[in-house]
Amino acid sequence: MNRAGQHPLPVAQYLRLREQIPALYGLLSVNAAVLAYTHRHLAPGPLVLTIPAIMITVCMIRMLVWMRPVSAKDLDVTLVQPRLRRTVLLAMVLSVAYVCWALMLDQYGGPYEHGHVAIFVAVTVLGCVFCLTFLPLAALLVAVCVLGTFLVYCFLQKTEVLVAIALNISLVTAVVLKILRDYYESFVSLEKSQRELQDERRQAHSLSEENARLAQTDSLTGMPNRRYFFATLEGLLERTQLEETFTIGLIDLDRFKPINDTHGHAHGDRLLQVIGQRMMNLCPDNAIVARLGGDEFGLIVMDSPKGAERIAQTLCRAVQEQVRIGDVLVSVGCSAGLAVYPETATSADLLFDRADFALYHAKKEKRGQCVRFSDKLEYLIRSEQAIDAALHSADLTTELSLVYQPIAATESLETIGVECLARWASPTLGNVSPELLIASAERAGRAREIALILFDSALDTLRQLPASLRMSFNLSGHNLCDSDTITALLERLAASECDTSRLLFEITETSLITDIDGAEAALQRLRDTGARIALDDFGTGYSSLSSLHKLPLDMVKIDRSFSARLGDASGRRLITAIRNLARSLSLECVIEGIETEDQLISARLAGFALAQGYFIARPMSLPSLLARIQENSAARWSAA
Repeated sequence: MNRAGQHPLPVAQYLRLREQIPALYGLLSVNAAVLAYTHRHLAPGPLVLTIPAIMITVCMIRMLVWMRPVSAKDLDVTLVQPRLRRTVLLAMVLSVAYVCWALMLDQYGGPYEHGHVAIFVAVTVLGCVFCLTFLPLAALLVAVCVLGTFLVYCFLQKTEVLVAIALNISLVTAVVLKILRDYYESFVSLEKSQRELQDERRQAHSLSEENARLAQTDSLTGMPNRRYFFATLEGLLERTQLEETFTIGLIDLDRFKPINDTHGHAHGDRLLQVIGQRMMNLCPDNAIVARLGGDEFGLIVMDSPKGAERIAQTLCRAVQEQVRIGDVLVSVGCSAGLAVYPETATSADLLFDRADFALYHAKKEKRGQCVRFSDKLEYLIRSEQAIDAALHSADLTTELSLVYQPIAATESLETIGVECLARWASPTLGNVSPELLIASAERAGRAREIALILFDSALDTLRQLPASLRMSFNLSGHNLCDSDTITALLERLAASECDTSRLLFEITETSLITDIDGAEAALQRLRDTGARIALDDFGTGYSSLSSLHKLPLDMVKIDRSFSARLGDASGRRLITAIRNLARSLSLECVIEGIETEDQLISARLAGFALAQGYFIARPMSLPSLLARIQENSAARWSAA
């Protein structure tokens, strides 16, 4: 059954004609058989047997042709149009044949037989016109051929009754043709409007599909986006049985922001596009890779954990290859974290969180590598959760304290300053390391509060120390990038009326990587008060020389890892080169991690004037520090 607007107009005509033309051939066959039967005793045998048998046979064959099932080939408009033209031609031929045969029979018989012929002509032509409604040209030609021939015949017979009948039939047929023409035009209009509606629906559907595709595609790289990633993950969890295994991963670029800042966002965008295309080209059929936002990408692999690791490592190697953007050759690193279903978790949120924690661990401990979430990381998470819970309810003013590690001259071992080191004694967890404290404070949003509590304590200690001693206070990267924290520190410093030249703020080089411009502005605000700035753990970061040139520094502290190399020649050459570099930039230099007398002697021979480490003094409480200072003073007086 044809549905309006579903096919081109010729095909729609053909399908409608299929419903009516079999009836037309049936009408012709029945009428011909009846007319031949009424003249069986009057007309010659060929007229009542042979000719109608031939015409009825032709009609039956054509009826069967039109009644056969429709195939896809029958709906091809290039084949339907010739078929319709043949139908018009055959209609003319059959109409002429039927009317001529009927008029030949009219030569036999009396008035009743003449009336039967007229009725045959009238009924047949009207029936054919109705059945050919959807092929108006054929209907018109049939009417013209039949009625034209019948009118001429009636006028030649010079019978008024026949002429009146012929004219009456012609008038009725003309009216019927007009009505059917209007109906056909309505049909054409309906088909056209329905096709337009179908086209609009198809366009709307295509637009909807395109919008849905765009909604799940990253506009910059053309990769699947965060929405697609999580929709796929949720769908996978809904239909995956517990015994099936798959892995999700997170891939995060290293050193992308410096490239963005140095070369501009256009270069950064182009770099992401190239990296995204590489990853999609290398991603196998059993995996998808998506851009989750910024420089973070998501991975879903329908494979074993080892297979997922191989794919993740392949993608990471591809990311690390150099990219030429214009005249610039750039490269970034990347780290990856993986979480396995159902081994790690069975919900989308937990899988993502576990993969994120594995990524965090990779960037912190195994930068540039792929880390799969394990029981060890689960233990770390639980430890962090316990620390976060304890910090949430902690009375920081009473639980936090400072210890102090002296910084001494390598020649005399005289204390010239102290470094403040944070300590947290939790009633529930016991002593918590400073690294875990700071990390938890940043997660809990209490980093500023902790920094200010410790700074208040440091200022109080500074007032109790001899005027010759300097004090170093550590700032985390989070503190440094928080302008409100810097403002609060400056307010406390101004209110304390301490000699700011005795205060030195220490920052780690790795804390500068995320926002070195913001760090430079914050450090300059602190330095404008007269305080000094030290770069701690020098040599462990990623932009040492640029940091030395760009930041307002007064001192560098060589990381403790270099002290262990003072015993070999290559290590001494390297450390001497670092000291000479600092000296050429007019920076004081402190070497950390001095744990043996040999290391102290080697540091002294390498030209270091200041040192810090367990051999000189371990971190101690304020009373112990004051007692040590007093003992040293007494010793100097007695020596004098």
